[in-house]
Formats: sequence, structure tokens, C-alpha cells
Amino acid sequence: MHNVNANGAEIPALGFGTFRMDDAEVAAVLPEALKLGFRHVDTAQVYGNEAAVGAAIKAAGVARDEIFLTTKVWVTEFAEADFLPSVEESLKKLGVDHVDLLLLLHWPHGNDTPREVQIAELNKTVAKGMVRHIGVSNYNVAEMHEAAKLSDAPLVTNQVEYHPYLSQAPILKACEELGMVLTGYYGMADGLVPQDEVLKDIGSAHGKTAAQVALRWLVQQPRVVTLSKTAKLERLPENFGIFDFELSDAQMEAIHGLARPDGRIISPEDMSPEWD
Repeated sequence: MHNVNANGAEIPALGFGTFRMDDAEVAAVLPEALKLGFRHVDTAQVYGNEAAVGAAIKAAGVARDEIFLTTKVWVTEFAEADFLPSVEESLKKLGVDHVDLLLLLHWPHGNDTPREVQIAELNKTVAKGMVRHIGVSNYNVAEMHEAAKLSDAPLVTNQVEYHPYLSQAPILKACEELGMVLTGYYGMADGLVPQDEVLKDIGSAHGKTAAQVALRWLVQQPRVVTLSKTAKLERLPENFGIFDFELSDAQMEAIHGLARPDGRIISPEDMSPEWD
């Protein structure tokens, strides 16, 4: 696995995401993922599994400083009185004294706390040593630039939906301008990817599955980190086995060509920005 550099952060290109994983699934799968070689773990306050993630990391026996650990602040905690206490609670649940990346979780709207207050609170976590790096999630291009101007500490990523059916060219351009990376979630497009004939055909040329092709397409792009997720132990080697082959330029372009105007899957009405 390679790392992607973003404003001084070295982020493992493939992360293990824990969205919609209950405590039992985290306990069963995450230690094995870390033993296999995953070194980037993504959780969030709203997932309700931070304590399970922390326990699983300890159970895996992998040194803390080898793991890039991310959590996220939910929209209900953005106010000045709530932000730092919520992060302190996250650290307590995770059983760590800091996380490597703290994001404003998934949505820029849904809370009336001014953005300058949100970003100021985010910066306090860096100053207090609670986090090493900070970023945002589901911001559009204008919001990325606004947040970067407001922040004393550099922002390292914008975590957004990204898969073959959704072009994120404007976000990638903004990441390049700001020295950030795009961290993609929903890479399997809610189950569409494994059944895609274009991806299956490309996979057959490499002895890989359509899912592996999509993940490889993501991490092969400059400034892209992606999150994979499975609650099944037998799927872990498939998800991790994307660094022993390379897609050709023609294959990369063919996958880019799958993007469509209605490709976005996740867009809650009360929390989403005006998408680029």
C-alpha cells in the first residue's frame, strides 16, 4: 500500500471504513483487517461504534503509531460549547490520546453554527494536541475554499462520495489547488459496482473482480484515498488485494466514462450542499 501526501499528512491510500458496522462486526472484522495490512481506520461519532473500534485496534496488536485513525464530529456538536467535549468523548471511547484526522462529519449543513466558529473549534483540537490533522466532509468547491481561508491549520482532505458513476472532477481540481486529497466513500456504489459489465471485463484481464478494479481505479488516481468496508471476513483479502496490478490509461478512461449525471447516491436534503 502507498501513502498519499496532503499538506504534510501521510494518509494510507486504502482505508477500512466502519459505517453501518455494529460492535460485534467491528470486533470480528477490524482486528483481522489490521493483521492483513490495513493501516487506515475510519469511524465517526454518529456511527455509534467508536468504543468498539478502539477495542478492536487494541485486540489487533498493531502499534498505535502505525495506524492512521479518523473520526468525525456530528452536526449536532458543532457549537462552541459542544465541539471540544464531543471530541474528548470520542478520544475516551477510542481509548487514545489523539486521532490522526478529525473531520466535520459528513455534512456542512444541518446546524446553524457559523462556519467560522466550526473551523475555529476544529483548529482548537489541533492546538490542544487532540488531533494531528483536520479536514472536512461533503463540502462543495466554494465551501472548501472558504474553510481553507478560515483555518489556521491546513486542511488535508474532503471526504465525499466517489465511485465510477459519479465524477468528482471539480472537487479533485480544488484539492489540487489547496494541497488536499479526496477521501472517497461509497466506492461500491451501493452494490452496483460488482455487477458492472465494463468493470468485470477489465477485471478479467487482470484476474481481479469488478470491485477490485473500482478500488484500484480510485487509488490509482493522484490525490485520491478511498475507504473500503466489509463485515465479512472472507471479503477482506479481496478488498486489500488491489496493489499488485495497474490499470492502463485506456482502462482508467473507460471507468471514468461510466460517470453519469444521476450517479450521486447520498444527498440528504437537510444537510447537503449545492453540489458542483
